[in-house]
Amino acid sequence: MPKILENRLIEEFKDKEAFTREELFQFYRYFEPELKEGTFGWRIYDLQNRNIIKPIKRGLYVISQKLKYKPEISQGLFKIAKQLSEKFDEIQHCVWDTIWLNEFVQHQSSKSTLFIEVEKGFEESIFYFLKDKWKNEVFLNPDEKVIDFYIAASNKPVIVKKLLTRAPLIKRTEKKIEFYTPSLEKILVDLFAEKHLFHYLQGGELMHIYENAINQYTINFTKLFSYAKRREREHEIKQFLTNHLFHRVKDIIND
Repeated sequence: MPKILENRLIEEFKDKEAFTREELFQFYRYFEPELKEGTFGWRIYDLQNRNIIKPIKRGLYVISQKLKYKPEISQGLFKIAKQLSEKFDEIQHCVWDTIWLNEFVQHQSSKSTLFIEVEKGFEESIFYFLKDKWKNEVFLNPDEKVIDFYIAASNKPVIVKKLLTRAPLIKRTEKKIEFYTPSLEKILVDLFAEKHLFHYLQGGELMHIYENAINQYTINFTKLFSYAKRREREHEIKQFLTNHLFHRVKDIIND
C-alpha cells in the first residue's frame, strides 16, 4: 500500500469516533475504482496487522491513535503473580490491582486492593496458599458483610474469587514470568456488575471511569458486550452508555 494513500486514509478517518467497513471500502474505491472485494479484505487484514486500524466491533473500526492498555505491575502484585505462576501454572488465573483505576477516576485513592481470580474449583487452594505466603489480609469470595466490615477497614486486602470462563484476559511477561491480567473490557464490566464490591466506584465516578477509558484507549465493544452478556449485564451496560455517553457510542449501540 503506497505510503501517501496510507497517510490519506489516516487523515480521512482520524477524527471519526468510528467508521464502517463500507466507508473504508468507498475510500479505496475512490482511488481504485476496480478494487475487488477479495483484495479489499486483504487490505483490512494488512491495516490491522500493522496496527493502523483497530476493530471495535464487527464491521466497525477506528484509527489506532490510542494507547494499548498495559497498566504497571507493582512489586507486590508481581510477587503474587510469580508465586502463583510457579505453583499453579496449569490453573488459569489472573491478577490485578484497583490502584490501576486512578488514571480514570475523578477522586484519586491511595488504597490498593489486589484481586486474584481463579478458575472454578481452585479458589480455596489458592486462598490457603496465599494465607500462608502473604502478610496482607486475604479474603475468599467475600459477601456483603465481609466487604462492609472487614475489607473496607483493611489496608491492602487481597481478594480471591472465581474467574468466569472465557473472560477476556491479557497475557503479560515480566522478568521472564508469564501471567494474565484482565483486559480493560473485563474491568469495566466487573465494576458495573459487582456494585457492592466496588461500591465506592458507582454513580458519577463510574461515568468518569467509562468516559476516560473510552477516550484514552481503544475499547473492543464486541468483547465488552460479549463478556457483559455472560455476566447478565449487557442490556444494563448498553442503557448506561446510552444515557450517559451516547455521543461517544452512538454508532456502536445503534447497530
